[in-house]
Amino acid sequence: MTDRAGRWAFAALVWALVGIMVLLPPVMVFAAALSHGLRPAWDALCDPDALSAIRLTMVITALAVAINSFFGVMAAWTLARFSFPGRGLVIVLVELPLSVSPVVGGLVWLLVFGTQGWWGAALERWGYPVMFAPPGILLATLFVTFPYVTRTMMPMLRHMGRAQEEAAVTLGAGMWRVLWHVTLPGARAALVSGVLMTTARAMGEFGAVSVVSGHIPGLTETMPLHIETLYNGYQTVAAFAMAALLALMAMAVVAVRGLVERAAVSMGDAA
Repeated sequence: MTDRAGRWAFAALVWALVGIMVLLPPVMVFAAALSHGLRPAWDALCDPDALSAIRLTMVITALAVAINSFFGVMAAWTLARFSFPGRGLVIVLVELPLSVSPVVGGLVWLLVFGTQGWWGAALERWGYPVMFAPPGILLATLFVTFPYVTRTMMPMLRHMGRAQEEAAVTLGAGMWRVLWHVTLPGARAALVSGVLMTTARAMGEFGAVSVVSGHIPGLTETMPLHIETLYNGYQTVAAFAMAALLALMAMAVVAVRGLVERAAVSMGDAA
């Protein structure tokens, strides 16, 4: 009886922690967004600056996911399949964005491409500004989201081994054909999981983007930055409406990732 009571108490503690740390914040966000009804929240999302922030977030996210998916696959394949001098250092560098503050990444890009940076002044003279413009936001987002595809695919590629790839090479397949028809189909679940993690991280990035964007409403504000601007301007309903939309987008990505992983487990059990 005592053991059973202990299990129930532990389960209750876990549910209480999940409720406070995970469920309560989004509930409070949605409640604040709808505190004056649906119409004010909808009007806030239809504001031109809000629409610009949503559009910029979607464009930056799409570009970051596409670029980091390609290079993440290349990095994971190289690190999982080959041994070379400095391999350990490359792995450390791949994981670096997970270890340092995103603000540091933004400051690095500012050092390189800012007006007082190494190349920033020259690029601005040529009419290609990077900082306080969408290219800088993309660079900052690429930095913070690069590790996810690589880190999700590397264990899967190690688990798969090289036998199928070597057989394909023996039959005359080139590198790209092997990668596309042999490697990626076997690591499809890991790739999709990494892509979805990259998507969620890109949509919600604040620190690095805040450094390089300049906070220009309607031009360089992503959704997280626009939320800060609205909240600092005492536009509480509008801020929470945008936060609720961002939360819905993130929850949709997480839900899709969960379904993909569940489907992958089911297929593995069936096999």
